[in-house]
Formats: sequence, C-alpha cells, structure tokens
Amino acid sequence: MDSAYLLECASLLLRWLHLIVGIAWIGASFYFIWLDNSLKPPTDPALRAKGVGGELWAVHGGGFYNPQKYLGAPPALPDELHWFKWEAYSTWLTGFLLLSTLYYLQAGSYMLDAGKLLQSPQAAVLTGLATLGGGWLVYDLLCRWLFGRSQLLFAVIYGGFVLAVAWGLDQLLAGRAMFLHIGAMLGTTMAANVFFWIIPGQKQMVAAMQRGEAPDPVHGLRGKQRSVHNNYLTLPVLFAMISNHYAFTYHAPHAWLVLGGILLAAVLIRHFFNLRHKGQLAWRYPLAGGALLLAVLWWIAPAAPQTSANTTVPVAVQAPTLAQVQAVLQARCTACHSAAPTLMPSAPAGLLLDNDAAIRAAAPRIYQQVVQLKAMPLGNVTHISDAERALIAQWYQAGAR
Repeated sequence: MDSAYLLECASLLLRWLHLIVGIAWIGASFYFIWLDNSLKPPTDPALRAKGVGGELWAVHGGGFYNPQKYLGAPPALPDELHWFKWEAYSTWLTGFLLLSTLYYLQAGSYMLDAGKLLQSPQAAVLTGLATLGGGWLVYDLLCRWLFGRSQLLFAVIYGGFVLAVAWGLDQLLAGRAMFLHIGAMLGTTMAANVFFWIIPGQKQMVAAMQRGEAPDPVHGLRGKQRSVHNNYLTLPVLFAMISNHYAFTYHAPHAWLVLGGILLAAVLIRHFFNLRHKGQLAWRYPLAGGALLLAVLWWIAPAAPQTSANTTVPVAVQAPTLAQVQAVLQARCTACHSAAPTLMPSAPAGLLLDNDAAIRAAAPRIYQQVVQLKAMPLGNVTHISDAERALIAQWYQAGAR
C-alpha cells in the first residue's frame, strides 16, 4: 500500500480521534467551571454541618441532579471516586501524534516558507518541539511566582509572553505552522497542568484523608488556579487548531499580531461566560471581544480586485490567455492539485487544476489564494514568481476567460 496514502489515513483517524477526546475534555472543563461558579450556599443545616459549602439543583435528560461541593474534604471518602484525567491525556497524545504526522513528518511542505529565517526541516521541527516544552516551563514558573497574587497581573504577563513567542515563531516558520504551534503550546500547558498539578494535588488530598489527616488546602487552591487557566485557554486553542483552514489570517502582514488580537478576543468572550455563571451580566467583555475581532478582520481584509474598466494597463497586458495561465498552474500547482499529485497523497480540498473547465470554475479561489493572500503554493515550495502571480491576476481581472 502506498506510503502517502497510509499517511493520509493516519491523519484522518488521528484528527477524528483528537476531535472526539478534545470535545470530552473541553466539555468537562466548561461544565465544572460552570458548576463551580453556579453553586449556592446550602440552606439545609444538615448539609452545612457536613461541611458542604455549595450546591445546586439541575434537571437534565429526564432526571434531577443535586451536586454538592465541600469546603474542604468530606467526612469520609466514598467507595468509588470519579477522576477526570484521561480526557486531557488522550487529547494531548492524539494532538501530538497528529502534529507529528502532518507537520513534523512533512516539515518541508508545512513548516517552511521561503521568506522566513529557517530553511531546514530539522531546525523547524526542533523549534516546534522547543516551543511546546519551553512554553510550559515559563508558564509554570509564572504560576509559582504569582500564586495567590493578582490573576490580572498573571494574565498580562503571560499574554505578553505568548505574544512574544508568536512574534519569534513568525520570523522563523511559515504562518500556518506558527499559528498551530502557539495552539499546541497552549494545549501542552493545559495537559501539563492536569498531569503535574491538578491530579497529583487531588491524589495527595485523598492520601491524607486515607491516613486520617486533614488535607492541605493548598492543593485545592493550586488545582483551582490551574483549572481556571485551562478554562480560559480553551477558546484560543480551538481557534489555533482550526486556523490552518483560513490562510487570510496567517498570511496577513504581522501575522503574530493578528493571532494575538484574535486570542485576546477569545479570552474576553470566555470571561463573559464565566462571569455569567456567577450571575453577572458583563456585556462589555463580549462587546469588546467582538469589536476586536471585527477590527482584526477589517485590518487584514485583502484589497478588492481591480477590473479592466478601472485600470490604465493596455488591454494586451490585461488579458493573458487561459493557455498561459494553465502553463503556470501546471508548473506551480498541479503537483498537489491534480488527479495524480506528486507532493500530496490527494488533491487538498479536492481542488483539481489540471483541465480548462476546473481552472475556470476555480478562478476566484485561485486569485484569492495565489494572488491576494499569496498562501499558495504552500510555503512556495514550487517557487512561483511575482510575475507569474501578476499574470494570474491580469487574467482574472480581465474576466478569467
């Protein structure tokens, strides 16, 4: 069986599995933050006497639920205690395997760009790996240093760090690789929070109770700190994971700043929902987030295409023939976008550019991706020239005939 086909199958299965377990993890994160923010002090004296600090009533799926949270630890541990950890571990493992399959094994196509500093696939992969590990180490040091202090101060410092990493990666790697590795760095930090702090802290609390001792409350406080951080990072990670489908974001000038603006908007919107769970309607946060998103999208919007009626270029220059355009596409694009591609297992998005009818039908996409965004060819692996892009632009503006 062809190795390229096997790689494509691995990508499909890993992406699907990553999506499934990621939904489970993020769903649990959203639910427990909602639950914690929605708890009310119990009115039943018996519950208060048992140490219950908050409870709520809910109805779902035809049944009633009454979750309760203890201020410290319950008087006795139940026989069966549910843990929430494998959702996080399996999400990170499948994500790392998917990153390795799509980017590290194909670094020459997905991580390099002729206009960036790094031109070695090996150096690009090492940079990506260093970003994942280094991002966690800096975050962890900040959490230790600022534990018990202002969370706004932490957010400002850590946000500045993420932005600095994005700027650095934008100088080294292709835009899509930069976006994805910022998301992978944040996702790695979230999983490491669970692995190194949240679950070990819970285990120490359980072990203390089994010894008949009162658990150290610091474990609960540290676990809460990391859980809240994970909750705020979910929307930024989700955007970074889907960003590779939208080249206009990562091919924009100052792509690192574009990413920073979008991630900040996501955090503001998430903050609104967290406050809403506490009964606060702070509309200024989603309004600010929405305005920031619109401002970024307006900033990076490509210029509207000119038509032959609005230009003084001679008609002979305006209208290259389809045969001329087809020659460029044959040399620069059909290695991927054809019925039998040589650089990819199959044509990305099913787009074929190996016949006249397909080229005419795809003319707007060709113009957008090749001329306006310069997103294609991917990493300019086929070395399309500015003159060739201009020829495609002239053909499209003259009516793509």
